[in-house]
Amino acid sequence: MTDDTAREGPGGPLAGVLVADFSRVLAGPYATMLLADLGAEVVKVEAPQGDDTRSWTPPARGDVSTYYLGINRGKRSIALDLRDEDDAAAARELARRADVLIENFKPGGLGRFGLDYDSVRAANPGIVYSSITGFGAGAGRDVPGYDLMVQAISGLMSLTGDPDGPPYRAGISVFDVMAGNHAAIGILAALRHRDATGEGQLVEVNLLSSALAGLVNHSSAYVAGDTVPYRMGNAHPSVFPYEPLPTADNDLIVAAANDRQFRRLCEVLGVPEVPGDPRFATNADRTANRAELRPILVERLRLRGAVEWFDLLVAAGVPSGPINTIDGGFAMAERFGLDPVVVVGEGDHAVPTTRHPVRFSRTPVAYRLPPPGLDEHGAELRKWLAEPQEGDDRG
Repeated sequence: MTDDTAREGPGGPLAGVLVADFSRVLAGPYATMLLADLGAEVVKVEAPQGDDTRSWTPPARGDVSTYYLGINRGKRSIALDLRDEDDAAAARELARRADVLIENFKPGGLGRFGLDYDSVRAANPGIVYSSITGFGAGAGRDVPGYDLMVQAISGLMSLTGDPDGPPYRAGISVFDVMAGNHAAIGILAALRHRDATGEGQLVEVNLLSSALAGLVNHSSAYVAGDTVPYRMGNAHPSVFPYEPLPTADNDLIVAAANDRQFRRLCEVLGVPEVPGDPRFATNADRTANRAELRPILVERLRLRGAVEWFDLLVAAGVPSGPINTIDGGFAMAERFGLDPVVVVGEGDHAVPTTRHPVRFSRTPVAYRLPPPGLDEHGAELRKWLAEPQEGDDRG
């Protein structure tokens, strides 16, 4: 790796941006993978034992967890023991050369290595330094930042599950992913500002703030309406029908969120008179009288299977969908021509991975490197970091 290749990078909207990735597990690595897909050169700095997720199995592909493989494509790996002064010096040099540094250590954890924001900014005033924590760098700095904890503390779990059952976590680490997206957005905005002014800045993201923002209408119900939402299973507090309903075989999501969609739903179901009933004329009426409306809809839906109803309802402009397992979700994406799977790498190193969700008409996403082995690029990166940059005045 040369200084030129690091700075110029591949084609893409972020070509030429060098990212020093000191993050691990999910939120940070997810953010840096998105940046790598967009053309940034991402150097993944790992402890000698590697990112925790490398060993989070099952499932695995070979001897590497699919968890790790799913969030680390497009990066180069270097293993550095920051307690070793030579390795710490290499890490500081990487930070000095980088456009972006992203980390999710405990607040203040990188300070003893000279890799905190103030230290990095002193050597690299244009740095965009993104810090991801669980609960911020203030009074919550000592609280560990695990997604499950945030799902509990934020209130999400109080909203998830049957009304009379226990609270449940979401099936994925939803706030880690959300915080990773927020970090990527913040980094892009800060790079835009730097391009205009030459000034870098600190971009702080925490999981709890991402969670409260991500609870959207439920957060607004409390903040603006002084209402504490409660668990409703799969029902929606403000719209009906907007939930799974049983058919002849499997449940079907029906989301008739306005009067027009509800009329079309009733036409397809063969009960065109129902929207004329004063109990069901508007969404507010339908929501208030959902106990009376639900059996009417279910009686008709039981005449066909979920997939058959899906095709009929979508053709009529009524939002609906079968409840798939993950394989069914990918199959549906294939059906819609979304090409959800891309293969990164070649030969024995090829890894199937999920396509980046954004498409660009002029600067397409590039899938250049498979998820790296631990320290796979360590030798070339150490050599590059030891060489003076053009214009350096160091001896």
